[in-house]
Amino acid sequence: MALIQFTYVSNVLLRSVPVQVILPADKLSPEGEYLPLKQYKTLYLLNGLWGSHVDWVSGTRIQRWAEERDLAVVMPAGENSFYVDRPGFHTDYGKWIGQELVQITRRMFPLSHKREDTFIGGLSMGGFGAMRNGLKYNDTFSQIISLSPALHMFDGPEPHIMGLLGKGKDAWEEVQNSDLNPRWLIEHIRGEKPGVYLACGLQDELLPGSQVHRKLLKDAGFRVHYVEDEGNHDWDYWDRHIKLALDWLPLDERVGGLNSGNIKGE
Repeated sequence: MALIQFTYVSNVLLRSVPVQVILPADKLSPEGEYLPLKQYKTLYLLNGLWGSHVDWVSGTRIQRWAEERDLAVVMPAGENSFYVDRPGFHTDYGKWIGQELVQITRRMFPLSHKREDTFIGGLSMGGFGAMRNGLKYNDTFSQIISLSPALHMFDGPEPHIMGLLGKGKDAWEEVQNSDLNPRWLIEHIRGEKPGVYLACGLQDELLPGSQVHRKLLKDAGFRVHYVEDEGNHDWDYWDRHIKLALDWLPLDERVGGLNSGNIKGE
């Protein structure tokens, strides 16, 4: 399994950005020859708050499990952005994740260009980013993996999203009823709905946001695999659930994944 770290100049963010990629392009046949290249199914995997592009490889066994499944994984650095477009000088992190990063990595690596082969996932802040961008760019991503997501960003008397965007209370209605809000996107999505794997630990203080969004998604007709089980907001939980989520993804000929019958949830 090739593990590649690189930087490229982002036209959207107007600076060099770091990315890490897991690419199963160096597999050998029993005769010792490299197997033929193919267009790999791809998971764009987002880190959490205060994290970076190396978090997933450092904190989980994603490299091993991606290799077993012939899956490419692209991991950018989220830079505490929540992966949404923000006011400021070249701070369109949603456009970067949902459009440019997909385009540039497809130019650089042998990745499938098909929607059904392209997925987005993340944890905590990245779980929010995966949900928001998976819904907004549903013409690109066919499946969403949202682990312990920070879906509380629009909750509370002073919603967290307003501070992130640097907007005052007078802009609340405008922001709430926009594609920054996953709830709004769930209700206004056009085209084919992505499948959603949504999981959060019972000891995680972010659990209420997952419970609310599970109902919204189900009521809107999304195919949702929802799990709330023992666990906290930590790498033990994410290591366990990224494997289960990969099992859920349609990575072989059967829709629903490699071992979907062994996954507990709804």
